[in-house]
Amino acid sequence: MERVALFIDGSNFYHGLKANFGRTRVDFYKFATLLRGENRKLIRIYYYNAPHKKEIDEEKYKSQQKFFSLLERTPYLELKLGRLEPRGDTFIEKGVDILLAVDMLKYAYDDTYDTAILVSGDGDFAAAVNAVKDRGKHVEHAYFKDAPSVALRKACDKYIPLDKDFISPCFI
Repeated sequence: MERVALFIDGSNFYHGLKANFGRTRVDFYKFATLLRGENRKLIRIYYYNAPHKKEIDEEKYKSQQKFFSLLERTPYLELKLGRLEPRGDTFIEKGVDILLAVDMLKYAYDDTYDTAILVSGDGDFAAAVNAVKDRGKHVEHAYFKDAPSVALRKACDKYIPLDKDFISPCFI
């Protein structure tokens, strides 16, 4: 049976949900099950994000911690965290994309999965996707139709559009 690992660029997915549907609360196990499809085994869901700092914005911190608690109760999901660093008047994620790319490669080399499903619109992952494919693995790209990266879409073996029909059953 084909083994599937799901890699979710959390911030990218959150902003895509918000922009496309105005909603962000998703049952991640149901989402992973739909992406996995029939006759394939879900090995693990890897969710990548960067935590807000309590001392900077306590409300955002509390809201995100509540969300992280929900994630941690999701079967087969592993939460992987980078960090937020100040840049001018805002904060940017650091270490998240590289953590995701390294994990995709590491688990491909460890033969943990046969197919990786990448949920992100970030074209910077194209090089990692190509390296995973060079290892003999398949990579599928799941993202919203209005904002896929052309480079990422070309690099992946298959594209799964996250349209209203696909994502609606996953909302909670």
